[in-house]
Amino acid sequence: MNLVEWLQRIMVGFGAAWVMWLMIVLSVVSVAIILERAWFFWSLRDDLAVLARDLRTSLDDSIEAARRRMDASPSAEAAVVSAGLAVAHQGPDAAEEAMAGAAALQRMKLERRLAYLGTLGNNAPFIGLFGTVIGVVGAFDALGQAAKTPVAQAASQSMAPQAVMSSIAEALVATAVGLAVAIPAVAANNFFQRMIKSTLANTEALTRVLLAHLKIDPAFAGAAPAAPEPRGKAARAPRQDESKKSSAGEEER
Repeated sequence: MNLVEWLQRIMVGFGAAWVMWLMIVLSVVSVAIILERAWFFWSLRDDLAVLARDLRTSLDDSIEAARRRMDASPSAEAAVVSAGLAVAHQGPDAAEEAMAGAAALQRMKLERRLAYLGTLGNNAPFIGLFGTVIGVVGAFDALGQAAKTPVAQAASQSMAPQAVMSSIAEALVATAVGLAVAIPAVAANNFFQRMIKSTLANTEALTRVLLAHLKIDPAFAGAAPAAPEPRGKAARAPRQDESKKSSAGEEER
């Protein structure tokens, strides 16, 4: 028995049913991920126009007011801006770096499990095609078995054996199952990827609002670090007093 015959017997023996069961299991996992991601994006929804307006208004008041407004929002955009507000007293460069790191973390959360949908959408048709090939192999095997005897050969010339038709139908069903699994996965993945791009674009817009305020108004960046300046003045004052005393002593002498 050569390798081709051995593989043919394995394919015919198992059939294409296991491929369809595999596709059904993968489809159930895909639907679960789609529902979980849909709920996750729904939980992050917020009115971004109102959020941007409130951010500008609160920044005109104070950083604390802006931080309270961002903490009240469930959106990913607000979480990124909150990271910048936490270090806003250190200057716009520190705020920009903090928001860049927070945006990377938020992107990882948004893209979680979407690789499965993309992989399944790209490969489900090929898995279905594999089932189709198995069905076609089974059909030709049944046709070859039917042609071994003269009576069966005469019957096969008038119409195809029932086994051949069943194998061909099984092959077509495997193709249909592969497409049925791939299409929702691809559609959901494209939809979620579009939402991620929109979220990141809104995040970029809000971070620019904060950075503009930090660069225009130096009071934001200098509020916290301004404390050490009196220490320098206080430290210089005794030295000036000592120099005055020393000069006065020299004059008395």
